[in-house]
Amino acid sequence: MTVPAGSPSNVALTRSASAVASGALRLRDCPSPNHGPRRGGARPDMVVLHFTAMADPDASRAWLCTPEAEVSAHYQIDPDGTVWRLVPEALRAWHAGAGAWGPVGDVNSRSIGIELANTGRTPFAAPQIDALEALLPGIMARWQIPPERVIGHSDMALRRKVDPGRRFDWRRLARGGMAIWPEAHAPADPAQFAAAAARIGYVQGDGLQPADVLEAFRHRFRPWVPPDAPLDAIDAGLAAEIAERWPVAER
Repeated sequence: MTVPAGSPSNVALTRSASAVASGALRLRDCPSPNHGPRRGGARPDMVVLHFTAMADPDASRAWLCTPEAEVSAHYQIDPDGTVWRLVPEALRAWHAGAGAWGPVGDVNSRSIGIELANTGRTPFAAPQIDALEALLPGIMARWQIPPERVIGHSDMALRRKVDPGRRFDWRRLARGGMAIWPEAHAPADPAQFAAAAARIGYVQGDGLQPADVLEAFRHRFRPWVPPDAPLDAIDAGLAAEIAERWPVAER
């Protein structure tokens, strides 16, 4: 966000969907005027996760609902688990900005944006992640979004964004069938990393360097590795497995 200053997976998804149906989600409305129609008749087929980069969830929600801000999201989830509905899912919220995921350049027109109220420097609160896990299955079911198309802002806005950050537990989401995570891989030739990353969806656009792709990839899949560590065979092996199992859609 831009601010002023059957299988285990199916079982988890079913449980989360039941939580929504039973009213476990604490839903509140705060309509934002910052939205428009999805361009070209597009439908959402991605979810983009963010952090607000602000300490006060009330302040971040107010910012997302201020016309002058020209930013928004479909949802904000507070640390206490309250889920704020800001923009209807059928409309285009202004959360992703410049960037791309695979062939998709207008990510706003193709995605649902979820802001997690967090500075990016602190762990995510347990009620907040519980609420995210209760919210996501309904979104994914309504729009037929597969787990591999639940991504982070840092995945599609290389160099420009780092959210939801290295503290976000992608592996936990993947265990619930709401994201992806490679479980086994063989080391590979680092020279193959760039091609594999492109097949996953990472786009090295104008002005970007291979190091920017590597940094975004590690934010997501190897957050414990220092960002300035050189590309290695583990990076390449992980990327090769992900590209093989979950290649980005060519549309």
